[in-house]
Amino acid sequence: MQDLRLIIAANLVDLRKKQGMTQLELAEHLNYSDKAVSKWERGESLPDITVIKAIADLFGVTVDYLITEEHEEPAPAADPTPVVKKRVSVRTATAVTGMSILLVCLIATFLFFILCYAIPGAHLIYRLLPFIYALPVASIVWLVLNSVWFNRRRNYLIISLLMWSTLLGIWLTVLPAINLWLIFILGIPGEAIILMWSGMKFKRKPKVETSDTPSQE
Repeated sequence: MQDLRLIIAANLVDLRKKQGMTQLELAEHLNYSDKAVSKWERGESLPDITVIKAIADLFGVTVDYLITEEHEEPAPAADPTPVVKKRVSVRTATAVTGMSILLVCLIATFLFFILCYAIPGAHLIYRLLPFIYALPVASIVWLVLNSVWFNRRRNYLIISLLMWSTLLGIWLTVLPAINLWLIFILGIPGEAIILMWSGMKFKRKPKVETSDTPSQE
């Protein structure tokens, strides 16, 4: 078993490097963490058969190629499948995500100035509401883009931020209501559901088409 691990590890490293992929990129293609990929490449663990098949399909080789030390045919030198060819760089994906969130902040700032001049006597809390509601809006933007380009495990954190920022916005909007702070109690079972959901182990389904998966430049 140890020999098989080392053989798969060596073949995986070779195929990945020939495609110019990083461990993070490969992990994103397979819906696994880069730590798992690192363990496979060091021979510390062995991917299951479904993952081995997904890796073989990704690099345009057979399963037998991955588990064999001596190969009759050379490994693909470049771009065997459209999966590896069509990638959005991590830098580009990060930049687009950052600019989208900053655009939400820009709109919030614009609304803040409008409120300052349109309602000069308004309480400071109400003037700051655009920034408060910018948090859940930015969370939604982040959630969508993270689901498309990045590690989806981060979605649980984003959903948690979305929930609490929404509750905060509702609370500050109706600040005169003395007991409305009780609305935050709703966040307790909500957070519990998110934590339980994040702890559930779903069967990972390898990506068949990942043309939007970011790569690292």
